[in-house]
Parts: sequence; structure tokens; C-alpha cells
Amino acid sequence: MPRSLPEDPLIRRLVQQARASQLSRRTVLAGGVGGAAALALAACAPESSGGPTPATDQSDSDPTLKWANWPGYMDEDDEGNYPTLLAFTEQTGIEVDYLVEINDNNEYYAKVRDQLALGQDIGADLITLTDWMAGRLIRLGYTQELNEANIPNKANLVPDLLNVGFDPGRTHSLPWQGGFAGLCWNKEKLPNGLKTLDDLWDPELAGKIVVLSEMRDTMGLILLDQGIDISQDFSEDDFNAALDIFREKVTSGQIGAVRGNSYTQDLINGDAIAGIVWSGDVTLINGEVGSDLFEFAIPESGGTLWNDNLMIPIGSPRKKNAETLINYYYEPEVAAEVALWVNYITPVVGAKEAAVAIDPEAAENQLIFPNEETLAQVKTFRALTGAEEQSFSTAFQSVLVGA
Repeated sequence: MPRSLPEDPLIRRLVQQARASQLSRRTVLAGGVGGAAALALAACAPESSGGPTPATDQSDSDPTLKWANWPGYMDEDDEGNYPTLLAFTEQTGIEVDYLVEINDNNEYYAKVRDQLALGQDIGADLITLTDWMAGRLIRLGYTQELNEANIPNKANLVPDLLNVGFDPGRTHSLPWQGGFAGLCWNKEKLPNGLKTLDDLWDPELAGKIVVLSEMRDTMGLILLDQGIDISQDFSEDDFNAALDIFREKVTSGQIGAVRGNSYTQDLINGDAIAGIVWSGDVTLINGEVGSDLFEFAIPESGGTLWNDNLMIPIGSPRKKNAETLINYYYEPEVAAEVALWVNYITPVVGAKEAAVAIDPEAAENQLIFPNEETLAQVKTFRALTGAEEQSFSTAFQSVLVGA
């Protein structure tokens, strides 16, 4: 039975709007990925210990907020507005400047690293970074501790995501969305689809493949294809053997491009017809081309599972405003609206039930609300030691620089 509409009139209006006409996905892609040399610098530079002092919070006198996020990661209407953000502003009076400016974790870190180290305002009060990069910022003292009194909806967090290794108890971060890395292909060009990485390495696809510049996703899939459990303690030799495969596919021209989130443009414009991609983006790509041209699948050998996380940078002077926004997006009805638009995994308990009120069929989508059978097909890339992080990232980036 569909869940009854929530009492809050603003959230109620959102659900009614979505129920009447499911929002279409529109592309808000950032520019192309930055140079490999810049990424290598960000990935491999040594880290300092300790951290700067948090900025003084001015939220009570400054009802504004800047949020840096990835492309295609917010519900959007046909006029380019963000309905849930508009409802948040109407409800709280806090104006949000939503910045679509994260294309790659290393690329973004290279942009803001020096300011973070000095405790300066980076021009964003809320940022959304993947688990391993979130862990780096927390470890270096570049994020502010969350005031749980301002985030009572933290109680709606999926219990399995509460005590993660990089942030036990979630004192400095809360998940935004999660997803899979797997295979994608143009169904007209490849009517038989892709099931394995061997299918992706078919010589007929040479130069028409795009893969992710996120090392843990591209290398994660290659390691899994080699029979390595990436969630366990694999060795440097295991990694290097997989890297040799990646290097050969890049230098031979089998892989035509290695991108951050801008990889979607390669598929949209036809420069690529297959690749290693993020699960939710396939809906975005199909929305841009105007048909269900592309399909996503987890490889038979397995895919990767990850989360992107909301954090408040150390230099943000609008901490309470950011916490108020985090709390809002942990309302199940709001979380459901976003998840059904972006097609990624929501971390909010109750969101699936709320999604039934909007779109019962979509609420069964395994890319948004995966069951145990689907989750059994994916692995989370294990935490790396500092030495491994530098060694693996340097090796991976060296392939990109030499390409």
C-alpha cells in the first residue's frame, strides 16, 4: 500500500509534484577532466599531520550556503531548477548556491588543498567526496565536527553506514548517495551486450572505450576480473599485475579515454560506445540522448560499491546552515525524491517506502534500492595504508601521464 503523504506542506507538495509528473533528468555536466599531471600531483604529494582551527560560525547572521557537488546529483526540473533545494530555502530562509564543480576527487582536492591546509574558506560550505577522499580530509583535520543537535535526522542513516573505518560514528561526515561501478554499452552498436571485461577488451571496440579516472573503480573492476577480492588484503603484486593490464589497454589504444565525471559526454557524443561507468549516470546519459540507448550491468566478476559523503570544510563560516541542509536531506520523503531522480543508492532509512508514493515501479530499481542478491555482486575497495595510497596512485597516474 502506498505510504501516506507527509504532514510538512512543503515536502508534501514535492511528493505531489513528483507523483503527478516524474521529473526528467537533465544534464548539468561540468567541463572536461583536468590534466593527468595535476591529478598525479594531488594524489601523490605528502600529507602533513595535524589540522587548522575551524572557522567561526556566522550562520545566524548569514542565511546562505554554498554546496559543491558532482554533475547530475540533484533533482532538477525542465527549467533547470532544483525543486528540493527551492523547498529547503522556502522552509528555512537559507539561500543555497549549488555548485556543480566536482568532476574527480583528486582534481577537486588539488584545487582546494592549499586553502584547506591554511583553514581558509574554499568557497564551499558543504562538499561531497568519495569515501577514500573523505577519509583523507578527516584524517588531516580539514573538516569540521558535526553538531548532532542540528542533525536529528541522522537517526535515519542506514545502520551499516554508521561506523565506517574512516569516520567511526559519523562525527565528520554523512553519506549523500552510493553507487556501483560496472559496464555500460550502446545497445544499437553492441546488441549482445557486455558481461565481462574480456567483452570490453574485444579488438572491435578499440578506441571506443572510456573508463573512469577514479583508480579504485577502474582498477577495482580489473582486480575483480583477475579473481582478487578488493575488500580483502590483496598485495602490491596483485595490484601491479592488474595495472599491467590497464597500461596495455591504454597504450595499445583499446581504451580511448580516461575521464572523471565528464566521461558521460564521450558516450553521448559517440566518441565512446562502451566503458566502465557509474551506475546512476546511465539514466542521465539516456535522458540526454532521448532514448534507452545505453545499458548498465555489473560484470560477472563483480563491481565496486562506494559512497559519496557530505562534509563541512574546516574554513566554512556557515556550519549550522550546512548542518540544517544535511538534516533536511535525511527526511525520507526528500531523500526518496532525490534518489529517484539521480538513480543512485540512498543512505536514508524510510526512503524506499516514501518512493513508493512517488513511483512504485522505480522503487524496485536495484540501482537505487538494491537487495541482498544485488549487493552480493559488488565489493568495496579496501582502505589503503598511506604507503599503498601513494604507491598505487602514483602508478595509476603514471599510466595516464604516459598515455
